[in-house]
Amino acid sequence: MKPTIYDVAQAAGVSIATVSKVINATGRISDKTRKHVHSVMEQLKYQPSMVAAALTGKSTYTIGLTLPDLANPFFAEIARSVEDRGHEHGFNVFICNTDNDPDKEVKYLSLLSQKRVDGIISATRIQNDQFLKKLIQQNIPIALITGEMPTLAVDTVMVDDYLGGFQAGNHLLELGHKRIAILVEDMDNMSNRERLRGCKQALSHVGLHVEERLVAIGGFSVETGQQAMAQLLQLEDKPSAVFACNDLLAIGAIRAARVAGMQLPSELSVVGFDNTILATLIDPPLTTIAQPIQEIGRRAVDLLVEEIKGEKVLKQRVVLLPELVIRNSCTSYNKQ
Repeated sequence: MKPTIYDVAQAAGVSIATVSKVINATGRISDKTRKHVHSVMEQLKYQPSMVAAALTGKSTYTIGLTLPDLANPFFAEIARSVEDRGHEHGFNVFICNTDNDPDKEVKYLSLLSQKRVDGIISATRIQNDQFLKKLIQQNIPIALITGEMPTLAVDTVMVDDYLGGFQAGNHLLELGHKRIAILVEDMDNMSNRERLRGCKQALSHVGLHVEERLVAIGGFSVETGQQAMAQLLQLEDKPSAVFACNDLLAIGAIRAARVAGMQLPSELSVVGFDNTILATLIDPPLTTIAQPIQEIGRRAVDLLVEEIKGEKVLKQRVVLLPELVIRNSCTSYNKQ
């Protein structure tokens, strides 16, 4: 039999009400009593029932986190940041990987709602806004990261994708490149569209126009990025540089160039986006636009916890600044 709150109270020599106050961090309990009760709980291996807490309207001290692809180091680092910050606030984090599948996403969000989590952080491209509205109507606090839904009243933490794209394009222009290709995940993603728009705007400022055939859909993986870049390298007038809208696509571009027998960066300069751990491991080390990954996770958790605790009413839209990190995957353009 699993130990109950009654067993804890009896073993600790206190009332059930005192144990409840210790569990829920409420009421006036001395540090000595609190530590004693926690010690007894550990000895008995007692775990408070989150289901019971949810049924009584109490906090379950849990947060749900939905991610599109845990295989992408960017989202793995986001998960670590959210989990660490959640624990600092006393919350456990349930991590749900949707594999970029809208149906799987809805199933996870429904499950988190059934589990009575205190709030949800989503880094996925929630396509079913009606379902999200239902969650909001259930008074479940929600925070979005790496993207936004302007039609919904939710907290949002994101990076300035337009500025990041502009920084990437401007860097390649400063190196003398004029024929610049762009790899994007897909055009349904607002972040990708903004990064593309920023890069195009940088080129437009110096009177250059990006040919549509130089903009390729690279998908969500290194392999699909490699395939997209391989197609671009078959053009008669090959690009001398490429801006990839995430680091996985950038690595795919590097692979495609190597398969084609090209030297990097002398024959192809590559800029990525995210600044994940992979950027330092690839050869050559990747020049990329860094997102403040740790800060994104921390800010999202802080906003969510404030709402859970009733410490704020207004929703916030936090836009953090990207930063160009220069490594060895780019060089000045010298036409042969």
